[in-house]
Amino acid sequence: MDRFRLLAAALAVATPAGALAAGPVLMHRDPGCPCCEKWAQQVKAQFGRAVRVVDDAKRPTFMKARGVPQDLASCHTAIIDGMTFEGHVPIADMKRALATHPKGVTGLAVAGMPMGSPGMEMPGMTAQAYDVVAFGPGVRRVFAHHGA
Repeated sequence: MDRFRLLAAALAVATPAGALAAGPVLMHRDPGCPCCEKWAQQVKAQFGRAVRVVDDAKRPTFMKARGVPQDLASCHTAIIDGMTFEGHVPIADMKRALATHPKGVTGLAVAGMPMGSPGMEMPGMTAQAYDVVAFGPGVRRVFAHHGA
């Protein structure tokens, strides 16, 4: 039995992120938000999966049900393989969280809409520094920092 677990672990490490994915990414967004579309395109390209976009006028209720702290709110909430991603979280951070499953962490969030974050890139605008915050029941910590 231990050989089977070792083989399964080896295959999981050797398999590219998304290759074992079961279905599309689900993203609830504030209705009509254009930066969410840009972020969804990046997720689709990097994960190789469809992104189902739901315009959701009651997204705060969805966020609460997913355990997103209110002060970490942004313009969209995505679910990937059971994990919640609030706002403009960089794809590399999402892949790292999905691969490592940090203890007690149910999601990552980028509060607000920082300039230069994925989907918020605008020519001629200076990128802002921002934190990616890991959250879960009783858990809240900086997962990654981006920018100066």
